[in-house]
Amino acid sequence: MAETRPRQWDALWQNTHLATLAQPGGYGEIHDGAIAVRDGRIAWMGKRADLPAGCHAAVEHDAGGAWLTPGLIDCHTHILYAGNRSDEFEARLNGVAYEEIARRGGGILSTVRATRAASENDLLAASLPRIRALLAEGVTTLEIKSGYGLDLESEAKMLHAARRVGDTLPVRVKTTFLGAHALPEEYKGQADAYIDLVCHKLLPALADMGLVDAVDAFCENIGFSRAQTERVFQAAASRGLPVKLHAEQLSNQEGAALTARYGGLSADHLEYLSEQGIAAMAAAGTVAVLLPGAFYFLRETRLPPVQALREAGVPIAIATDCNPGTSPMTSLLLAMNMACTLFRMTPQEALAATTIHAAKALGLQETLGSLAVGKAADFALWDIDRPGDLAYAIGGNPCRSVVNGGVPRQPVLA
Repeated sequence: MAETRPRQWDALWQNTHLATLAQPGGYGEIHDGAIAVRDGRIAWMGKRADLPAGCHAAVEHDAGGAWLTPGLIDCHTHILYAGNRSDEFEARLNGVAYEEIARRGGGILSTVRATRAASENDLLAASLPRIRALLAEGVTTLEIKSGYGLDLESEAKMLHAARRVGDTLPVRVKTTFLGAHALPEEYKGQADAYIDLVCHKLLPALADMGLVDAVDAFCENIGFSRAQTERVFQAAASRGLPVKLHAEQLSNQEGAALTARYGGLSADHLEYLSEQGIAAMAAAGTVAVLLPGAFYFLRETRLPPVQALREAGVPIAIATDCNPGTSPMTSLLLAMNMACTLFRMTPQEALAATTIHAAKALGLQETLGSLAVGKAADFALWDIDRPGDLAYAIGGNPCRSVVNGGVPRQPVLA
């Protein structure tokens, strides 16, 4: 694990236990370990007793026996939005049907109206507290989707604000264009025409602005058809952009298999995923991103096929799905616990699902998601007895400190 010859390091953390997540099926524990950083990357790691003679660091940190893991990765969020939909939550619990809420102007289109009306600065100001809450729990990489603009100006505003998040806060941000999220009011009854707009105007223009890292769609009975989704995928492929999909959440549209056919990074939700979809994902290396927050908030009863995904060797990631309508959650640690309690995942699987598998869901597994020499020095330190504690406790935050690209910070950001 050590370099062949001793060198000066920028920083060294000692008196720590490492959970490397470097090998499948375990935490990759190194007790009484040390980890060294140079130029924002991991330069050495191993047992403290094995530190190379003569090596020293500009700054040395005593971790005080804390556990050190890869920085957490939230690989599916809609965290950038304006407006508030808690009134809909309360109305549903008072017996008002969703159809009536929609007739009153509620639902996703209420978020679209609020997001369109907000300035970019106001949109960012409304969203930063939610993002800070994630970062306080050791998140170092965040995916942010558009999809509440649904026109060129508003989608560009969302994606530009998402880029600014990475400039404003110590977090890596990957942007996803989700123009095919819902049908805007001005295209009511004209889904094919709106997909034309997405494919021929919105996506090319936003890609030319350098705002798009990946492309997503909502393939569902209440969203867009498989054929319409494929048109979006074809447009993404023509631009060399990777795809992912909201798939099989409410019904089996065979969206996961379609995503796999296009070499997709991930298929997400997956409560109604079929055996054929699992086989296609396994063959393509497409990650299954499970979203227990939405499952919980919607009181869903159909479980995603976790055991079948395990047996097929499909990597499983977990994310918050932070959004105002179905998962207003800003705790990835809570999502880990939910995945264990609701989906019967193990704590080790939950940690892998928010580190190395989440990195793969964003196409970042070569540089992030595990502790290894040469990877980015993004990690979190925790006041816990063992790594399984991260998925066990509810409501606490044991994060002691976070390191982004080799630079330490406190968990809570002003």
